[in-house]
Amino acid sequence: MSQQTLKVVLVGCGGISAAWFRPAKEIPGLEIVGLVDLIEENARKRAAEFDLPEALIGSDLTQVLQAARPEIVFDCTVPSAHTNTTITALRHGCHVLGEKPLADSMENARRMVEAAQDAGKFYAVMQNRRYLEQTRRLKQFIASGALGDLTTVNCDFYLGAHFGGFRDQMEHVLLMDMAIHTFDQARFMTGADPLSVYCKEWNPAGSWYRHGASAVAIFEMINPLSGEPLVYTYRGSWCSEGLHTSWEAQWRFVGQRGSATWDGQQGFAADVVAKTGGFHSEFDHPVITPYTADEKFRGHASCIGDFVECVRTGRLPDTICTDNIKSLSMVYAAIDSAERRQLVEIK
Repeated sequence: MSQQTLKVVLVGCGGISAAWFRPAKEIPGLEIVGLVDLIEENARKRAAEFDLPEALIGSDLTQVLQAARPEIVFDCTVPSAHTNTTITALRHGCHVLGEKPLADSMENARRMVEAAQDAGKFYAVMQNRRYLEQTRRLKQFIASGALGDLTTVNCDFYLGAHFGGFRDQMEHVLLMDMAIHTFDQARFMTGADPLSVYCKEWNPAGSWYRHGASAVAIFEMINPLSGEPLVYTYRGSWCSEGLHTSWEAQWRFVGQRGSATWDGQQGFAADVVAKTGGFHSEFDHPVITPYTADEKFRGHASCIGDFVECVRTGRLPDTICTDNIKSLSMVYAAIDSAERRQLVEIK
């Protein structure tokens, strides 16, 4: 079963698609049989770049799907095209792995989840931060119970990112285009789901973005297994010059029995209560050990590889749409809160 050959059509041959082509070509038994882009020349360039002379090229997804008959579609289109691309692929009997965010609105996200359920196919989202060894290391440590039940999670994300192009003109650029990764990391590492949010969003003086390059959000969350609440705070900016954090942000996890930090790279630390009674407790300093797995976790490559294996085996992907819609709801609730300047419940 693991050697089953699977055919793939990739849609959207812009810049991000290179991060999909490279690992996809390394997966045994995965054959890229079609490339689709509104500008066919973009697809032809990718076919030449990644040595795919036999791949069908087209600008009409339906026509390519009918001709190529793939089992999987990779959706690398812009967010506004995700809904039509995904629903079209599902209706042609394909599993879909798509770029984040899941959809350009919660209404469309629900339509896509329903379409996947109706089709009986997997629709999952590229949340590559879940497939980093450091993220899984923290999740493993928190799940061990060493800190006790979590009460507070804080993270900082500060970068001066000079992209140019469409992001410079996006509304809610930080929350919409980047915070989905950080919010999904928070859910993944803690196992908690969102209940409400208050968010302040602004565009600082000197920003090279048109809108919303900075934000602070306070989420109330709950662990569905323990029933314990926690507060998760996010502070971020995409126009912060100097002293950059990692792309994976800087984190502090506070539990009833201790705390842990992660600098977003290779810096981990933890204190766990060993003895109480004094003004300060006494602490042990446990090592946050590497994630125990046979494979290496490599972001995009591991997310794609895991999805393909799920299609082959029937195992549910970590980033399946029915779960990822909860992370997306945090984005849109934060935007709603920022626009309304009030606390917003997340349903």
